[in-house]
Amino acid sequence: MTDTPAVEPDPAAAARRITERREQLGIEEEELARRAAMAPNYLRHLLTAGPSFDPGGFVRIAAALGTTREALVEGRSDAPPGQGAPGPRPRLLDLTEAECWELVGTHGVGRVGLPVRPGPVVYPVNFVVDRHTVAYRTAGGSATDPADDAEASFQVDHLDEYLGRGWTVLVLGTAHHVTDEEELRHLAGLPGSAPWAGGDRPLWVRIRPDDVTGRRIVSG
Repeated sequence: MTDTPAVEPDPAAAARRITERREQLGIEEEELARRAAMAPNYLRHLLTAGPSFDPGGFVRIAAALGTTREALVEGRSDAPPGQGAPGPRPRLLDLTEAECWELVGTHGVGRVGLPVRPGPVVYPVNFVVDRHTVAYRTAGGSATDPADDAEASFQVDHLDEYLGRGWTVLVLGTAHHVTDEEELRHLAGLPGSAPWAGGDRPLWVRIRPDDVTGRRIVSG
């Protein structure tokens, strides 16, 4: 006997439920993004891409709207027979900037959001933290190679979308190409700095934060 393949959530239906809930509560889109610890452009991208793109993001949206992931993604508040209880209702607690940097650590994998038309684009990158900035190495001319001084967002999180707990950190700032030779050698020697991207023109991009915010997601 084979298992029935899981049905992918419908992005349009989930986006409609989120909009309806947001309007019911009288919350503007930018305010929802702030409460969910994500850039407004990222929220719009997420609503188009759907729950499968960033399941944890829908936990944060649900918490910001005072509901559950199941209610937004599947349109139900009760689990079908045999599938156990519905997921817990998450709550969001603010993190200090110091707590944000501590959770992000020194290196790892996050998502960078860059402003392109009709954009934005969001890509996973491996990153390093250096003197309260975020840096990643990419290929020159690639999708993750922004214009110098471009606005950029960077997000990293650790979430269990079904248990409704974890944390998320959002960095908003500007992206800069690193050209100083001493600085390049410094970055290349940091743990976790080996690039994913190849190409003939590798380069480092540093995001200097204007704002660092974070949320801890708790259940119940």
